[in-house]
Amino acid sequence: MIRDFIAIDFETANQQPSSVCSIGVVMVRNGQMADSFYSLIQPEPNYYNYWCQRVHGLSQCDTDDAPVFSKVWDQLEQKIANVFFSDQQSIDGLRYQIASIPFVAHNARFDEGCLKAVFKVYQMDYPDYRFYDTLAAARRQFGPSLSNHQLHTVAAACGFDLQNHHHALADAEACAAIALYIL
Repeated sequence: MIRDFIAIDFETANQQPSSVCSIGVVMVRNGQMADSFYSLIQPEPNYYNYWCQRVHGLSQCDTDDAPVFSKVWDQLEQKIANVFFSDQQSIDGLRYQIASIPFVAHNARFDEGCLKAVFKVYQMDYPDYRFYDTLAAARRQFGPSLSNHQLHTVAAACGFDLQNHHHALADAEACAAIALYIL
């Protein structure tokens, strides 16, 4: 059973995986939700596709004054360090120390792809973060007993009421609840 992990969710502005426009993160330590983080992000490339906007409701006016990903990630790394590590390190050392904590996402291929793409855009060294996929785990756990394996359906089957679907933090909270239930 995984008891320490980071549940993560991205929303994107367009079809480019690097166009993250919001991030939600839940840090789970010893099987308990210990802290969370949410931020809007100025996407790269900085334009919004109609279909993405329709899904999450964010638009360019929401992120015009938002920080770029590299600044947001620096803030997030410090929050993660405060939850999981007692000794403070340089950002580079911290980044690789954080890589020892597994990440969890629903449809991890999407979120991991976004993370890798945005690290590349900002020319940041990407540690080999380890990802677990609650979508794959839900398919194994519930099989055909669920009508589908979408986040809100699986969250409900795990006893979590996902209220604000496609808000990155709400989705990360649901993912954390699913992971605690089935991983």
